[in-house]
Amino acid sequence: MHDTNIPYTRISKQWQLVGFQGDDPATDFRGMGILGLEDLCYFAKEYPRVFDRLLKSSRHETAWFSLAIVGINVTAFTLALVRRRALQPFFYKYGVSKEIYHEFYCFVFSEFGARWTAGSSYLTVMDFEQFFKEFKKTVEVQVEQIYFDPDAAVLVLDEGKPVLTETQRGWKKKQKQNRNSMAFPGGVQPQIIILKEGTDTSQGKGQLLSNINACIAVADCVRTTLGPRGMDKLIVDSKGDVTISNDGATILRLLDIVHPAGKAIVDISRAQDAEVGDGTTSVTLLAAELLREVKQSIDEGVSPQIIIKGFRKASVLAVNKVKELAVTIERKNAEEFRDLLEKCAATAMSSKLIHSHRDFFKKMVVDAVLHLDQTDLNEKLIGMKKIPGGAMQDTLFVDGVAFKKTFSYAGFEQQPKTFKDPKILCLNVELELKAEKDNAEVRIDAVQDYQSIVDAEWSIIYDKLEKIVATGAKIVLSRLPIGDLATQYFADRDIFCAGRVPNEDLSRVVKAVGGSVQSSVNDIGPKHLGTCKFFEEKQIGSERYNLFQGCPEAKTCTLLLRGGAEQFIAEVERSLHDAIMIVRRAIKNKSVVAGGGATEMELSRYLRDYSKTIEGKQQMVIAAFAKALEVIPRQLCNNAGFDATDILNQLRQKHTQADGKWYGVDMASESIADNFDLFVWEPALVKTNAISSATEAACLILSVDETVKNVQSEQPGQGAGAAPMRGRGGRGRGRR
Repeated sequence: MHDTNIPYTRISKQWQLVGFQGDDPATDFRGMGILGLEDLCYFAKEYPRVFDRLLKSSRHETAWFSLAIVGINVTAFTLALVRRRALQPFFYKYGVSKEIYHEFYCFVFSEFGARWTAGSSYLTVMDFEQFFKEFKKTVEVQVEQIYFDPDAAVLVLDEGKPVLTETQRGWKKKQKQNRNSMAFPGGVQPQIIILKEGTDTSQGKGQLLSNINACIAVADCVRTTLGPRGMDKLIVDSKGDVTISNDGATILRLLDIVHPAGKAIVDISRAQDAEVGDGTTSVTLLAAELLREVKQSIDEGVSPQIIIKGFRKASVLAVNKVKELAVTIERKNAEEFRDLLEKCAATAMSSKLIHSHRDFFKKMVVDAVLHLDQTDLNEKLIGMKKIPGGAMQDTLFVDGVAFKKTFSYAGFEQQPKTFKDPKILCLNVELELKAEKDNAEVRIDAVQDYQSIVDAEWSIIYDKLEKIVATGAKIVLSRLPIGDLATQYFADRDIFCAGRVPNEDLSRVVKAVGGSVQSSVNDIGPKHLGTCKFFEEKQIGSERYNLFQGCPEAKTCTLLLRGGAEQFIAEVERSLHDAIMIVRRAIKNKSVVAGGGATEMELSRYLRDYSKTIEGKQQMVIAAFAKALEVIPRQLCNNAGFDATDILNQLRQKHTQADGKWYGVDMASESIADNFDLFVWEPALVKTNAISSATEAACLILSVDETVKNVQSEQPGQGAGAAPMRGRGGRGRGRR
């Protein structure tokens, strides 16, 4: 590094030139001994340019530092990572050798130099202690990511040689030598390769812990959305579309999570949304908290199978306890039953964007569900149409089917816009004169022959129109276009028509008014026609809508949602969907429990008491399950800004009393209250399904101890045997 003609002695001022504090380097090495010296020597020998650059940076006028002292600190930090087994993936992949350790040391030291140099304009040596502390935290995060997926880590020295690459200094040969001479107890036999080259395999305790960390990270994405005071997430997808939501299933779906273990959490959130309609955030948090509670036990060597057995036992006990706690309300009094449904709908909307208008929407939601056939309660017969403009209170409830006015031709204005008890014909027929095909060819010998062809086309469409009029239908709907000729023809006979009706809307109309969709106008009888009590075309906001009310065949309804922004209306639609699903489940199951964390706290107390009656490791697992249930009330408090520790202590104390089973977090008083008396009700199915799904997801993650990641496929058109394209843009024929 310096003039080789200058003689070096063990005690000399020259040691300060390379960053030692005094004349004797031995005094600086008291902390790390000979290992610190070996690290510095390795760095200077293998990466002289990088080391020289660091040495020059250490002599900055204001942001100077002692290079050797920093190196000793880096040695202590790197050795601590080794002792914590954080570098185990590198040792597994490249072999157990001191050289691997030295390489990681070089990477950390160079990272420190790069970050310190970047902040040299404001850093001084007095900032070193705090800077190095924050730097270690940053590296620890990187180490966690490396531990999570070793192949994803690309360790490169700043403007120097890359670290841990197999293309320099004969790494392939060293890797093979190191693997054949691993210093594990009893020795390790050479690996037998059975997977395709490039396939990544990660196994053991490290892989299990990384899967747990991934699930916890997924849950952290939606943690702050729980409860009435939860926050919303604004998500912009690759197309630039903006979504604002606090629905757990919607957020996780839009995040497009690719980690295989994290997808399990996403799947249970979607299943909860499809099965129950609410509780998607709760089930995600509960699954992640179960894994968090046993993470330490896994790290200490407890078998995952013991934990899985305990979780399943605790899940069965919890589900049975919920069924025991649930209050069943019979449908004897219509007013009382409706009141119950409105309270369930209000609870479901309390954590949504529309919570301030839940008194308005809860009646609409209950009306919508009660309009359905009460035997199957098919929620698909409740249509929701989004109409920008106006306020939320302008949302309309239509007792029937409504859809947006379709494209229409001239003559549409002359058609009547209201009917009472009309006959309705639904078609899949095109009523339009079509232009000749591009390559069509008609050969004629005389001019009158051409006129006969034109007359034939007109006679065909007139024949169709006459047959439609003969059916007596006053409203004609078609999936395919209805042209200007047909539109004017129907207008002259006081018939309303609409073409290009979306398939979804036409299907709902057929189910509501009766009849069937006809693919031909021949042999149409009365059984093929539908009817409704009243039809009208109405202006709503800036759009015109066709409304079919009083439909006899199927009980259906439509909600016409109003609001300022499209994103806002979309979130209103998702919120009402969740409330509709909750009311639907309440009608089917008729069992409710208190919300606001009351049920979870009671289950936690019950399982904690049960765990004291058993012995062995199962006691620890069931107690961990009981503690994990407290994540719901704790997160409700954190999101509302309450003191979670104080409120949870009050809840634990209250739930030990006979009259405290329904006590939960009260958002109004910032304390605890009997949420059943406050009508914070939820269907019991929400709780039982969430507990079962979360437990199964946690058990699934715990049962995986190895991940095999196949090599990514080639891009389309770029397979192994594909030849490169030649010529400009690849146009033209290839040579034969």
